[in-house]
Amino acid sequence: MNRKLLFISAFIVICLAPQCTIDQLDDPLDQKLRTTLNKVSPDNDYTHYILPESHNLADIPQDEVNNPLTAVKIELGKMLFFETGLALAPIHEEGRESYSCGTCHVPSACFMPGREQGVADGGFRFGENGEGREILSVYNEDELDAQGVRPLAMINLAYVPNTTWNGRFGPGGVNTGTEYAWGEGLEVNFLGYGGLETQNIEGLRLHRMVVNKDVVDSLGYKQYFDASFPEMDEETRYSEVGASFAISAYLRSILTNKAPFQQWLKGNDEAMTDPQKRGALLFYGKALCYRCHKGPALNSVEFYSVGVKDLYETGNAHATSIDDPRNLGRGSFTGNPEDNHKFKVPQLYNMGDVAFFFHGASQSNLHDVVNYFNDAIPENPNIPEEQIAVQFHPLYLTHEEVEDVVEFLKGGLYDPDLDRYVPDAILSGNCFPNNDPASREDLGCD
Repeated sequence: MNRKLLFISAFIVICLAPQCTIDQLDDPLDQKLRTTLNKVSPDNDYTHYILPESHNLADIPQDEVNNPLTAVKIELGKMLFFETGLALAPIHEEGRESYSCGTCHVPSACFMPGREQGVADGGFRFGENGEGREILSVYNEDELDAQGVRPLAMINLAYVPNTTWNGRFGPGGVNTGTEYAWGEGLEVNFLGYGGLETQNIEGLRLHRMVVNKDVVDSLGYKQYFDASFPEMDEETRYSEVGASFAISAYLRSILTNKAPFQQWLKGNDEAMTDPQKRGALLFYGKALCYRCHKGPALNSVEFYSVGVKDLYETGNAHATSIDDPRNLGRGSFTGNPEDNHKFKVPQLYNMGDVAFFFHGASQSNLHDVVNYFNDAIPENPNIPEEQIAVQFHPLYLTHEEVEDVVEFLKGGLYDPDLDRYVPDAILSGNCFPNNDPASREDLGCD
């Protein structure tokens, strides 16, 4: 018997022993990580953290009653999200057809702005990732479509039942019983749709976009609307409602299921490096990140204050100030003082593409973010100590452990192919995501 057969025979004899399991063949890091994930998972199974494939529509969380996912609806939403031809109600003519949803949610910047603050109507130029956005001279400060908090990433939103930093959109979930707060701009909550659908109806109006039958027809989208919503009456179909449903369907399909951590969860032990695996062990262990960043999207619809600065304090934000009610986070919606300065827990995938972090863009790299949580020293003196989350406390991570956590966040959670969610073209033929002359030059459209 040759040496190879002897080895195989010995392996079979050993693994016939009662205590032998296939897990003993795993790398110790892999086995330890699986054991840890099984322990912290709500159903004691590490596969709980697997994101569905984008084409498996039935597996994606959705508003099944009002807006079930279909391939044609997603395709329509993909184009509408970047369609600058909808920007038909700017304050000044210079802004007409110059911006889109993608202006402030740039795919190469994790579907976030490449600068501290997103600016739609009133801005021009793009740069490489939206970092070059500037203000048109014809716009006054109070005319800009600029938000007082940094826009959130438009990825893994299928796991966000109540949207925006303060969670104000969506009638169910954490907003059950908050009908008293559904005043101006939030009447859409009474429609009973999902949070994404609700926000996007209001968002199209807020961001000065126009959707009606004439616009839909002139841009060439009528057949897509008809195929997407055959049961919907025409008045609703060719409106912000129909457009919102399509955009929301598209956003639900944007899932970072190609990230190394996702591939590892599906059985490819080689998908993550050892530092990334050690970082994951810390994320779900000593660093305690999993207490707030939960589920497949590593987010939660929970609201905390971790003492960070507000957007106006960057010195590079427009149309916001110390008196901006949006600085109060959840409290600006509920009116409950106990909710002041508390913001929703965001998802963590593709943070390696992000240039600014937190609702106020106060940190500019992942090392600083991890060290901020490790040290747990609030940076905003305007936030009362009693408002700071009890989960925000020193973690006592070593320098090496911080490096491993950063490796997991930056590499392990990085889907390298978000371009698959970008259309090849939009039906207007305009440049996208911006269409002003300077952006056209930056984007190579001219």
